[in-house]
Amino acid sequence: MNRVWFAQPLETVATFWRILRRDGVTLGFTSHDRDLWFDGVLHRASPGIVLSAIRRTAGLEADSAEVSGALSHDGVSAEDLAAGRYDGARVRIGVIDWESGDCETIWVGTLGAVAEEDGQFSAELLSRKAELLQRTVPHTSPACRAEFCGPGCNLNPEFFTHEAALTGADMETGTVTVTCDATPESLLGGTLRWLDGQQTGRTLHIRAVNADGALVLDPPPEENAQAGFRAVVREGCDHRLDTCADRFNNAANFRGEPFLPGNDLLVRYPSPLA
Repeated sequence: MNRVWFAQPLETVATFWRILRRDGVTLGFTSHDRDLWFDGVLHRASPGIVLSAIRRTAGLEADSAEVSGALSHDGVSAEDLAAGRYDGARVRIGVIDWESGDCETIWVGTLGAVAEEDGQFSAELLSRKAELLQRTVPHTSPACRAEFCGPGCNLNPEFFTHEAALTGADMETGTVTVTCDATPESLLGGTLRWLDGQQTGRTLHIRAVNADGALVLDPPPEENAQAGFRAVVREGCDHRLDTCADRFNNAANFRGEPFLPGNDLLVRYPSPLA
């Protein structure tokens, strides 16, 4: 787009920001005094949500921005924030001419740290420059560094993903029991994604398996979880070489160094010869 924004003293221009959550939900907001529909997204007029000034530089330092607002807004709730539904969400910020519909994105990034206090929320916005701070060369480790069924592991996730049905839930212990083609032990370290209920689309981690086969979820399941709720479970991996070789026959793709001496080798005391 070749338009020069804010070239006139008065223009029909408003800012907009769009949040794309990892569960597939997209929320749009605008500083205009009425809702705007464009790019296939309804952008709600949001007098209770305020963006800070956006600073963009040509250097490698991170561009600073922040968003804050009231938890009473229809699009943002304390329950969603506490449940982690906004963690790692993508954010697009731009300007739009509410008469012509011309729009342009001026900032792209992700939501960082989110804080909640006295009915208000604030969130740090991380620009794409934050990706430059990520480690590009992996450190050595005895355990496999690859994500199970992800890049480097190269196993087909379809072979380890199963449809499941909830048979019971205990809110006090945060555990659920499910029926599926996989054993509870094989699900340890895996994930569970709900297909029913208020947490539909949300993925929970399976942190432990009780002696009776119940799955300990993190975060805990919703309070109204009922028997019969559908879910998709993914088996887990403890990232050990023995597991990779014996259970998955995938030792060729193991991304770890289990036999590399650690730093403690330098401080070990010598032992006398027998």
